Amino acid sequence: MSYRNLDIYKIAFDLFLKTHKASLLLPKYELFELGSQLRRSSDSVITNIVEGYGRSTYRNDYIRFLIYSHASNDETINHLEKIMILYPNFFLEFETLRNEYNTLGGKINIYKKWVIENWNKNNLQ
Repeated sequence: MSYRNLDIYKIAFDLFLKTHKASLLLPKYELFELGSQLRRSSDSVITNIVEGYGRSTYRNDYIRFLIYSHASNDETINHLEKIMILYPNFFLEFETLRNEYNTLGGKINIYKKWVIENWNKNNLQ
């Protein structure tokens, strides 16, 4: 199995692509400020899933990186909410992304709990 088979990875990757594209709608002066923070945090959601999976031989490392992924997901939601307030003309597009990241956060949390509860019962790799 590969991290590419994980639903949370597939969803996070798709959301990263959507978020990156949407961030380019921001005014030029915001592209390297809030836009850059948004792109980096959304990328971090995926990156931590991948790096954690690579360390999944070590249970606590894997769980730690899933926690990091969840935290980056929350950070991304926060950036999206700031954009929704600062740039109301893009509200609907960024609200849709925020809602999708809220759903992803729940899925990451459920998967993290599954890993904790099933570590010794299943071969995760």
